[in-house]
Amino acid sequence: MQLSKLIENCKIVSLHGERDVEVESITSDSRQVQRGSLFIAVEGINTDGHDYIGKAIEQDVLVVVYDKPMFEEYFSRVTYVQVENSSVALAQIASRWFDNPSEQLKLVGITGTNGKTTVATTLHRMFLQLGYGAGLLSTVANYINNDVFPTTHTTLDPITLNSFLRKMVDAGCEYAFMEVSSHAVHQNRVHGLRFVGGVYTNLTQDHLDYHKNMLEYRNVKKAFFDSLPQTAFALTNSDDKNGPVMVQNTKAQKHTYSVKGLADFKARILEKHFDGTEIEINERQLIVQFVGVFNVYNLLAVYGTAVLLGQEPEEVLRVLSLLKPVAGRFQTIRSPKNITAIVDYAHTPDALSNVLSAIHEVLAQKGHIITVVGCGGNRDRTKRPIMAREAVEQSNKVILTSDNPRFEEPQDIIDDMVAGLDDAQRRTTLSILDRREAIKTACALANPGDVILVAGKGHEDYQEIKGVKHHFDDKEEIEKIMK
Repeated sequence: MQLSKLIENCKIVSLHGERDVEVESITSDSRQVQRGSLFIAVEGINTDGHDYIGKAIEQDVLVVVYDKPMFEEYFSRVTYVQVENSSVALAQIASRWFDNPSEQLKLVGITGTNGKTTVATTLHRMFLQLGYGAGLLSTVANYINNDVFPTTHTTLDPITLNSFLRKMVDAGCEYAFMEVSSHAVHQNRVHGLRFVGGVYTNLTQDHLDYHKNMLEYRNVKKAFFDSLPQTAFALTNSDDKNGPVMVQNTKAQKHTYSVKGLADFKARILEKHFDGTEIEINERQLIVQFVGVFNVYNLLAVYGTAVLLGQEPEEVLRVLSLLKPVAGRFQTIRSPKNITAIVDYAHTPDALSNVLSAIHEVLAQKGHIITVVGCGGNRDRTKRPIMAREAVEQSNKVILTSDNPRFEEPQDIIDDMVAGLDDAQRRTTLSILDRREAIKTACALANPGDVILVAGKGHEDYQEIKGVKHHFDDKEEIEKIMK
C-alpha cells in the first residue's frame, strides 16, 4: 500500500523522503522489520521504540514513523515521518492497512473493572445462538465465529487487533464484542476504531500500579465513552456511582441498567441456587445458569446490549436462559461428599467480595466457606491487604497462597496480604506457599455442605514464576482431589 494512503489521517509534523513509496508491511517491533517495512516507533512502559530506529534502518526499513525530534542526519533510502503522537499514528496506520475493518462490523466495547469478560463472552455466544457471525476479543480467548485463538492481553496492540477485525469481516462476522481495558484506552490501542456501542460495568480498585490514582483510572475509562460517536449507544450501570460520570460528555445515546432503581433495563432477583438464579428482567421471568448479584448485573448488560442492537427481547431472554457461565467465572464443581468448590477469577477486592457475598446468599449459613486466595506479583500492591481482609471477614477459614508471583517472591506477596489483618485474624489464617498444597488443604478441611472458593486465577491454566509459565489449572487440581 502507498505510504500516502497509510498516513492520510495522521497529524504530520514533518516528512523527509518519498511520500509515494510502496509499503510491504507495518510493525512497531524492530525485530519484525523487513525490506520494505514501515516501522512505527512508540514509547512503551518498559521500552521506547525510538531507541530501535537505528536497528530498523540497519534492517533496510523503508519508512520510519516517530514523534520525538531526534535525527541529526537522514538516510536517503528511508522516508521519515514525524507525527504528533506515535501511538495514535500506529492505531490509524493499522486500521488503514487492514482497510478499516471496524467500520465493516457492528463493534461493541465493554469496559469496567469487573465483568468485562463475562459480558463480552456471553454476548458473543448469544449472537452465535441467534444465527449471526460474531467475533470476540477477550481476556480468556479470541474468537472468529467458533474458531478460537489464544490471547496475551485483554486488549491487543493495534496491528494485531485490526488484523483480527479484518479476519472477522472476511469470515462473515456481522458483530464483534471486545473488552476494552484502561491500559488500551490510555495507550491509544483502540483509537480510530468505530464502535456502535459502549458498555460500562463498574469501577473498583485495580491497576494502581499503572494509573496514578483512582481518579486517573476513572477518567481513562470515561475517555472511551467521550470518543463514541452520536450514532452509538452508551449503556451504563446506574447503580455504580461512576455510571453517570462515564457518560457526562459522551455524544452517544445514553441508556442504563439497574437492579436497585429505575432504569431502561431493570432486573429483580427471585431465587438463588448454586446451579442458577431465578430472575425477572423488565417484568419477564426466567431462570439463568449464572449465580450471584454481580452476574445479574452482567446479564442485564448483555440483555440491554442485545436489545439496543435490534434483537427481539423475548428471543434474547430465551437464549439467556440457555447460556452457561464463562470458564473460571463462578465455575462450580461438586464432590460426591456434598462439598461444593467454586473457581473464580476474582483478583480485585470488589470482585472477591462479590463472589463471597454470592456464596453467602445461596449457602444461607448452612455450611462453612473455606477460601484459597493469593495476589499476583508485579501488580498493584495496595490491594493485597484489602484482598486478605475481604477474604477473612467473609470466610470461616482462609488459606493465603501463591497466585502468579511473576518476578516477586511469593512469601513477600503473602506478607503484604497478612499486613491487612489484625492479630486475631492472623491466628486463624493459614499461609501455604504451594498453591497445589493450599487447595489440597482446603479440600481436607471441608465437610459435607461446605463451600471451597479458589480465587484469583479462574480460567488461567498456568502459574507464572520468574518469567516461566508452568501448567497449573485450579479446576483440574480440584477435580483430581475430589475424585
